[in-house]
Amino acid sequence: MPWLEWYNSLAKPSWTPPPATIGLIWTILYPIIFVSFGFVFIQAIRRRIPWQVTVPFAINLLANLVFTHIQFGMRNLPLAAMDILVVWTTIIWLAVAIWPHYRWVSLAQIPYFIWVSLATVLQLSITWNNR
Repeated sequence: MPWLEWYNSLAKPSWTPPPATIGLIWTILYPIIFVSFGFVFIQAIRRRIPWQVTVPFAINLLANLVFTHIQFGMRNLPLAAMDILVVWTTIIWLAVAIWPHYRWVSLAQIPYFIWVSLATVLQLSITWNNR
């Protein structure tokens, strides 16, 4: 079954955004993530911040990238729920870690955090409704 057909067959809350809206939101967020995360990694390479500061950024990036495969490739809702919790938690962690060095990077994560907060509630709801 194609991924969209599978996704549409899931029990979802009535407030679930359409897939096109979800895609649009990520299209807006990915450039913010790319620029701010890239800046952090460049600053670590230049030794302007400690490497430890990049740890939550790296974990977040990895968890964010594997979510689509877990959700739509593996179709593993419980694992996708755990993964998005990692994404959500590491946004808080990375914002706190970078704040003393570059506050604008922390502030740039606000739209990402808001969206992932909503997406986390949505994912947990979908996982619960399809257990």
